[in-house]
Amino acid sequence: MKRQIVKIDEDLCNGCGVCIPNCHEGALQIIDNKARLVSDLMCDGLGACIGHCPLGAITLEEREAEPYNETAVIKEMVAKGRNTVIAHLKHLKDHNEIGFLREGVTYLRENAASIEFDVNEVFQEVHAHGKPKATPQQSVLIHQAPSGGGCPGSQSMSFNQPSTPTPVAAEPVEQQSELKHWPVQMHLINPMANHFVGSDFVLAADCVAFSLGNFHSKFLKGKTLGIACPKLDSNKEMYVNKIQMLIDESKINTLNVLIMEVPCCGGLLQIAQQAVDQAARKIPVKLTIVGIKGNIIQEEWV
Repeated sequence: MKRQIVKIDEDLCNGCGVCIPNCHEGALQIIDNKARLVSDLMCDGLGACIGHCPLGAITLEEREAEPYNETAVIKEMVAKGRNTVIAHLKHLKDHNEIGFLREGVTYLRENAASIEFDVNEVFQEVHAHGKPKATPQQSVLIHQAPSGGGCPGSQSMSFNQPSTPTPVAAEPVEQQSELKHWPVQMHLINPMANHFVGSDFVLAADCVAFSLGNFHSKFLKGKTLGIACPKLDSNKEMYVNKIQMLIDESKINTLNVLIMEVPCCGGLLQIAQQAVDQAARKIPVKLTIVGIKGNIIQEEWV
């Protein structure tokens, strides 16, 4: 019996994360800035991720199916480093593969002396991750529990932002909206609408405006806008066509792509670049990367 398994060319992979949301089994993760197949067991071989790799780093290889051997798999994971091992063990735990989890943990314990990283730290991190409904059996296995998995942009976290003190005597100043047209969602906009003609167009990921306190005053004022989510939106091919029409038909002057720092958000830049490559006109394209705390991480013409 032969089975198809995802193969990743790490020399081509740049860790953009576009493939992650398309792996419905959760077998792919971005680790150490590379896409990794953290579990052959969970790879369904359907190749849904392949069409979403802009660099062609993902292919399917057909090989004889063998009984799954966790010891062989964990050996391969150890060679890829501590973070890959942690992701693999969390993946097993999240899918309730208790037998394989036990086998992997046993191998790490028995070979701890020859492994370059501290396996006890691995166990602690996997345990500390854990799911809310983790069974007692899972907790005993690793002496702690797994966390996360999947897209790094979905990881929950909290942080306190410093607030700007308002003088006691001053009245609160209400910031004016700089939005001059509607709609703004890329599925809904008409690229031939008059307000787009000859404008400077901002293509922003959905989360950007919620992270940037000065989004309206600094990035939107005097410009037109389209918003999209490269991870959750469907039929993104339509976005490519609409941006191309904005360039060729409405003759926008510039295109500023604002994305969040999380890997899956990079798909929006790829959509924009694909449209620019297909367009007959050439226009300046600017990339702005926004941190989850509202800071500008990168701003450059691309």
